[in-house]
Amino acid sequence: MYKRVVEAKLYMDSHYHEKIDLNNISNQANFSKYHFLRLFKHAFGKSPHQYLIETRLLAAKKLLRENNSVKDTCYKVGFESVPSFITLFKKRENITPNEYLKKNKQVEKEKEERPLSFIPNCFVENFGWDKGGGNK
Repeated sequence: MYKRVVEAKLYMDSHYHEKIDLNNISNQANFSKYHFLRLFKHAFGKSPHQYLIETRLLAAKKLLRENNSVKDTCYKVGFESVPSFITLFKKRENITPNEYLKKNKQVEKEKEERPLSFIPNCFVENFGWDKGGGNK
């Protein structure tokens, strides 16, 4: 049984961007949807819907870091409504997707301007570098 639940999870991992629901996923595992729901929650500590939302939001953050627009990101990861996506993203991440996009652009700019500031001090000190950019 566990193997079938894991296979359904893997199905979700590879089809998160499509329109899938509990019926699709439980059919993939050959369980009734209510039995599958109990098994999945027991195995992974969350419902298939919660897992799907988390998977979509992780993919959305990756796309936003790659400078995709909020609208494009919303549809690419399988959400059907931009306002719903924005609301859910803000609820989970405490910032809007647009703020996340801007924050990422700022971080990328800082990485270009001050690359050593993103390297852990223990690593910098081990190689004798200083944070100003030159060698000691």
